[in-house]
This record gives sequence, structure tokens and C-alpha cells, in this order.
Amino acid sequence: EEIERFAREQSINAAALIAVGGADIGSKLIVGPEEGRSKPVSPMEHILENVYEIAGTGTLFPDEKGNPVLHMHIACGRKELTVTGCVRNGVKVWHIMELILFELIDSTGVRVFETQTGFNMLNP
Repeated sequence: EEIERFAREQSINAAALIAVGGADIGSKLIVGPEEGRSKPVSPMEHILENVYEIAGTGTLFPDEKGNPVLHMHIACGRKELTVTGCVRNGVKVWHIMELILFELIDSTGVRVFETQTGFNMLNP
């Protein structure tokens, strides 16, 4: 939500992103589909039960209405445990998260809703 808000405020249409920092307890990740080939896709959610170090990458492109939509995956590690997933259900920052945003100028990419999967798919 915050990244998309920032993009709106700064008139950033498209970007690539890198993130490093900490994810807090209660952060929610989508960690895959319940069934690999079922449609519509039924996502599995994982809630972090502790603080984790994170590294992630993602993209930001507008939807069909021009609203910025973030698609980011992060790997979360704590001791020997690692969980990787999509941030779309909400990651809470633990103290600090550094985000490097590379604006993509003159991009024509747009996310278009696909009814079969329920995803906003990136189209050139």
C-alpha cells in the first residue's frame, strides 16, 4: 500500500524494485497455490510468527484504470528457516526496510485482469 501510494504521489508509472530489511510479526505472504493447476487459483497464505530478515524484488505497473500495482516477492529468513512469497496481503516493516526504486521511463506495460487465474497479468 505504501509503495503504491508513493508511486501515485510521485507520478511514477512503472518501476523495478529491490528491498532489504526486516519483516515484523504478523506479516502475510502468499506462498503458492493450494493446487498447482486449478482455476481459479486458490492462494495459500503464510503469516510470520516472528521477525525475519528479508530480501526481495518486484515490479510496479499500472492496472487498466491507471492505478499503480505492486508485484513483489520476498525471501524471509530467521536462523535456518526461510519462507518465500508474494507481499500482496501485507508485510509489516520491522524498524527498517530499504527500498530501491528504479523508475522505468516510457513504459507501455499495463496489468490486465485475467478471469481464469484471477491475476492482473503484465502486458507489454
